[in-house]
Amino acid sequence: MTSSAGRTLDLDITGIAHGGTFVARHEGRVVFVSDAIPGERVRARLDPSSTDDSKSFWRAETVEVLEPSEHRRAHVWAEADVSRDPDDRAGGGDLGHIDLGHQRTLKRQVLQEALDRFGGGGLEAPTIDAVESGDGTRWRTRVTLHVDEHGAVGPYAARSHRVIPVESYALARPLIEQAALGLTSGARGRIDLVEPGDGRVRIIRHEDADRARRDRRPRRVPEVVHETVGDRTFQLDSGGFWQVHPRAASVLDGAVYGLLDGHVDEAKTHYDLYGGVGLFAATLGDLGGTDVVTVESSRRATEHAAVNLAHLDATAVTARVDRFLAGTATSGRAGAVVLDPPRAGAGRAVVEALHGLSPDAIAYVACDPVALARDLGTFRELGWSVDAMRGFDLFPHSHHFEVVARLVH
Repeated sequence: MTSSAGRTLDLDITGIAHGGTFVARHEGRVVFVSDAIPGERVRARLDPSSTDDSKSFWRAETVEVLEPSEHRRAHVWAEADVSRDPDDRAGGGDLGHIDLGHQRTLKRQVLQEALDRFGGGGLEAPTIDAVESGDGTRWRTRVTLHVDEHGAVGPYAARSHRVIPVESYALARPLIEQAALGLTSGARGRIDLVEPGDGRVRIIRHEDADRARRDRRPRRVPEVVHETVGDRTFQLDSGGFWQVHPRAASVLDGAVYGLLDGHVDEAKTHYDLYGGVGLFAATLGDLGGTDVVTVESSRRATEHAAVNLAHLDATAVTARVDRFLAGTATSGRAGAVVLDPPRAGAGRAVVEALHGLSPDAIAYVACDPVALARDLGTFRELGWSVDAMRGFDLFPHSHHFEVVARLVH
């Protein structure tokens, strides 16, 4: 076996792949390249895992831009710029070297390719809309840092579990950045910095599992914080899930409201699946639903949902969605459904069980284009139609974005 680790190749970049890398070919083999742009010619260093004969594809990292795209910019986060050695580039801003408008064009292209490949064909990807003006920085209300065995604090290097020192956090909210730069050492593990709706940063430390087991200290009761969407307030644990962009919850709430308006029948039961602390269950209530069920596997989130939805007299169920659906019979009373699965998607079992309930309409909220396309493909096999779709660039300078689709019979 001949190792190619450490070799550099001059490559023409022809496309973008799901996950924020870019596509090139070398002697017929696909090479996924970081920190590039379609249309560029770059010099890229092969990843150590790439060998001449053991992999169907290689991975590489741009070390020099030979022919730059007109869309290339200095990276918005200096610590992630291509001028740094790949081993020292901060992760989390994999599109930050591309102008914002072109980032959204590329995200739409990723979605269209996923729909073409997995969605059954004939679906047109929506534009990926900006949610605010500006340069796309300073939006992260939640940041995760790491502490290594030497006590150093910082983000991981891109595509690595190695902590690197940084002097800025360009995507973080200003107070998050200030707090992060004030962390100089700590016990090995993870640190979450959270800025909820009150604007005060919480620093939540998670020591590594081995140390936590040795210390056997009692678990702390999580602090409860509050977030506001319109005139509604939601309580949740400080370390619990909430959208990272400060406008994301409002934008997605508005999109779901618009797509399900006219599909909520007071006489039927409406479902918020993977419901978290009840954001979309509240949306269903705003649309006129009086019988709303939210389902979430996290007991803490469900407890918060019960409080957040008390004005609706909604039912908050702690259960895995697939198991809940397997035991649910509606006798034709299923109305509108909000389906907001994790990044892996809902999966065939959930889609088929939901199809068996025959709801009037489904709003699918997706954070992963390939998982969305697979699930839409399954729905379409079962006779469902995708009659509306919207995309939102809620995570500028990263490859992530959100899509909300409406499915009807």
